[in-house]
Amino acid sequence: MTSQQSLNQNTAIDFLSKPASYGLIRDTVERVDTHCSIVFLAGDYAYKLKRAIRFASLDYTTIEARKAAVQAELILNRRTAPDLYLATRTISHGDDGRVTFDGTGPALDYVVVMRRFDQTGLFDAMERKGGLTAGLMREVGEMVAQFHVGAQQTPKFGGSEAIARVIVDNERELNQAAPLLGNTPISSWGNLARAALTRLGPLLDRRREDGKVRRCHGDLRLANICLWNGRPTLFDCIEFSDDISCIDVLYDLAFLLMDLKLRDRDDLARATLDAYLKQAPEWDGVPAMQLFLSLRAATRAYALANAARRRRRAMEAARLAVFAQSHMCAAVQFLAGSASGAFDTDQCLHARDSR
Repeated sequence: MTSQQSLNQNTAIDFLSKPASYGLIRDTVERVDTHCSIVFLAGDYAYKLKRAIRFASLDYTTIEARKAAVQAELILNRRTAPDLYLATRTISHGDDGRVTFDGTGPALDYVVVMRRFDQTGLFDAMERKGGLTAGLMREVGEMVAQFHVGAQQTPKFGGSEAIARVIVDNERELNQAAPLLGNTPISSWGNLARAALTRLGPLLDRRREDGKVRRCHGDLRLANICLWNGRPTLFDCIEFSDDISCIDVLYDLAFLLMDLKLRDRDDLARATLDAYLKQAPEWDGVPAMQLFLSLRAATRAYALANAARRRRRAMEAARLAVFAQSHMCAAVQFLAGSASGAFDTDQCLHARDSR
């Protein structure tokens, strides 16, 4: 990123930090920094700016890339949350030379404009307070199934080759985060994952041929589901990588099931899966679920470890490190057959046969 591009984003951040930029007089602007974005909460709205950063899976270091990203985020998230995702706006100079929204000068940066919602309605917050019920998660399962059924088929992605790349990527990231992941051998996880892929590869390729690889959510965790007007709503899908979002529909669902399992809510995971399979009978893919769960747990393990590294408060860093270790342990257990998982494969197939 050039020094001028850095200056432009700093100017945009300064503008977005001021209440007057939104016509506010008494209100303040809250800033929330995430892994890839900065979100400014102003009045009834949230303004999401892509940080000028580069990671292995994304590159936001140019204004052109950030423009494409905010446009894609709006389009893709309106599939599931049209009331939350409202517009994109340009930050630029106006005729008077001042920084403004949608001015006549060259763009300094771009934001996604969202409707602000109560953070207590986030499903991860609700789970921590005991607010998630089997009925609510059945509603989520049905909603995700309907979303998947209508999602665009993407046959150029997915299948055994894609999962093989996920295993390699996870191993690399896990090894880098190894000091925070406890005593679980990463090489053991890799060997188990490759053995499972050897067994399941033909099934994964057949499902891709049958149209089961689609443009999904890609990050379907409790933190990316909220209650909006009393209804579960999926938001914040992956817009920056087709490899991450164009996946087997059950691999998409597995992130949510894994998230519930690692919070000791097997009951809610079973309710979610059962409701999903009633709407979208993906029974042939059930044997691959343990591998999918393991991949999701491994991915989350290194993400949590990296988050722990970024925390300045020792207690918060330690909490995240422990959570990362539990995910790494579960990633192995799912494949070793020792996890009392979010569901049991044989039990699940028996339920199908008894319908």
